[in-house]
Amino acid sequence: MDMFLFQVFLPFILSALVVIIVMFIAENYGSKVGGILGTLPSTIVVAFVAIAYTEGTNFASEAALVVPAELGINVLFLFVFALLIHRSVVGAFVITFAVWSVLSLLLVYGYINNIVLSLLIYVVCAIISFIILEKKVKIPSMGKVVIHYTIRKMIFRGVLAGVVIALAVLLSQVGSVISGIFSVFPAILSSTMLISVREHGPDFAAGMAKTMMLGLSSVATYATVIHLLYPLYGVIIGSVIAYIASFCVTLGIFFIRKNIL
Repeated sequence: MDMFLFQVFLPFILSALVVIIVMFIAENYGSKVGGILGTLPSTIVVAFVAIAYTEGTNFASEAALVVPAELGINVLFLFVFALLIHRSVVGAFVITFAVWSVLSLLLVYGYINNIVLSLLIYVVCAIISFIILEKKVKIPSMGKVVIHYTIRKMIFRGVLAGVVIALAVLLSQVGSVISGIFSVFPAILSSTMLISVREHGPDFAAGMAKTMMLGLSSVATYATVIHLLYPLYGVIIGSVIAYIASFCVTLGIFFIRKNIL
């Protein structure tokens, strides 16, 4: 029962709520705010508490080591999506998941055992991808949009995100590297992109993707801190400090967004 609670039920409920809240914020305050706040650590918190609960804090710490590098791959996921979404929705998703799968497989075989290197991969991917979309492709951030909420739309958003992330957490229990990679499987990213393009078109979805690249910094921060603190202070204290640190990073991005986005 406890295993089911951590691996399926909680990830399902949490991720469903996250997507609903993110899209509500984005639709009412624009893609800048939604993209940044939407990448606050959410499902990764539950995923790593579950990993620590079932495998121990040392295993969870080791799994967190690869997360920043995997987030760099998620940045490329968003980057490719933003480039292709105006051409074909289906093609954009097929190619982005193909890119994610190949690069993640390379990450499995090219095992990373240094947190600085892992962070460097994320930073390089984020900076280069953002500059290309902002300066070369010139993808704009979008303002708020108007939408009439229905029960059907809310259920669609919640179930889509919940099913994908619950599956991702279930698949995460296969070795530390695999655990780390699947703990940040782009379920929230892909479901948010799907809902964005479905309801507001490719321009809004591309704007969300561009902003989320920087917002993922808070998740990279969270993973780095739990990697360092889980073995020393345990799950509760480590998670609390990590979330405070990641929230501070998110606030920093939020307050400077007008100058860079």
